[in-house]
Amino acid sequence: MQKRIIQLFLFFFVLKVSAQSENPSSFSSLSVTYKVHPKFFLFAEGQLRGIEDYSYPDYYEMKGGIGYNLTKNHKPFVGIGRYGNYKNHVLDKEEFRIWLQDVLDVKVGKFKFENRVRAEKSWFYEPLKDLHSDRIRLRYRLNISVPLNAESVKPGTLFANAYDEVFFITTDNPLFARNRVYGGFGYQIDHNFGIASGYLWQREFAQSGNKNLHFLYLALNITIDSSEHKNYNFPGAD
Repeated sequence: MQKRIIQLFLFFFVLKVSAQSENPSSFSSLSVTYKVHPKFFLFAEGQLRGIEDYSYPDYYEMKGGIGYNLTKNHKPFVGIGRYGNYKNHVLDKEEFRIWLQDVLDVKVGKFKFENRVRAEKSWFYEPLKDLHSDRIRLRYRLNISVPLNAESVKPGTLFANAYDEVFFITTDNPLFARNRVYGGFGYQIDHNFGIASGYLWQREFAQSGNKNLHFLYLALNITIDSSEHKNYNFPGAD
């Protein structure tokens, strides 16, 4: 089984490298979840994306926050982050963002349905134009995951994951600004490390015209949890 899992992730890695000739976008992520208390957890994540140039990251994210396990399946969260866009290897736009979100999980057999609602406030600065702006954005994501070789996710479990997320910007036109669809696989290596890879399609809606982006996703998730009953929750492409 482990040999098949290794072959699966080698396949995604080879796909990610060989697809450079088709000019897809890259999406790499490292996240850490630290469960400091049975009720409280800290989360931090760093991202690099190559949107205009697959082999050269021209977008980054650094973000984190604190969450509260209201119940086993209900997790409010508050976050803060810094983001940067580059064009021609020059910083084009900076963003500072805060957000509030609520996550409600629903289990049906082996399937977990994660419902996530998020409200964001962002402030932007474009250094080349010396321009300041802000934005309010609302997001909803339905994320479905299922373990493939076990009844629940634990060390040594291979799982499938798919989601659809919609974005609404209350300060812009059109109101419906973006749609994301993701599908892929993950593997919980041990108590601390999990990996995931897949394909993410992103549709941008704007007055100047619509745009499609195709991301090849690769992520490493680190979980630090000293409790007796561990809950493995891969954050997914965000």
